[in-house]
Amino acid sequence: MLKRKMAADSRTEDYPHEIDEQLTCFDSSVSSIKTMLEKLMSMPRNDLLQKLDPLDQAKLDLMSAYTLNSLFWMYLVTQGVNPREHGIKQELERIRTYMNKVKEITDRKKAGRLDKGAAARFVRNALYNADEKDSRKKAASKKAADTKSDTPQSKRPKQS
Repeated sequence: MLKRKMAADSRTEDYPHEIDEQLTCFDSSVSSIKTMLEKLMSMPRNDLLQKLDPLDQAKLDLMSAYTLNSLFWMYLVTQGVNPREHGIKQELERIRTYMNKVKEITDRKKAGRLDKGAAARFVRNALYNADEKDSRKKAASKKAADTKSDTPQSKRPKQS
């Protein structure tokens, strides 16, 4: 136990105390990534891909590529290399454009289809006004009556 405490004390002397919380968060994030990658790597890739449809396969491939390139970005930063001047920046941008294309496809699949007939009925019924309906019926019956009186009728002899 004393050894552990001494090791912890020597670690805290190696860096400023102001970044202790940030380093703790970084360490937990790296551990989380490691756990997720171990789960992903434990299953054979072919088995994993067979269970997915093509769109999900593309998402998995893009996520894997983006994750690995992001980790490489972090590695470059820890080595003192400016990743913005490295080819990794263009690679991440390229992957992001493909991720956006996949997102557009996913959004199009999720978008509802418009039933024009149902939409027309919905709007018609939403705008329904009983007074207008009555006046339309009266106008239609008057028009029918006018049309009827305009057409010549055959004269029938009166039956007695």
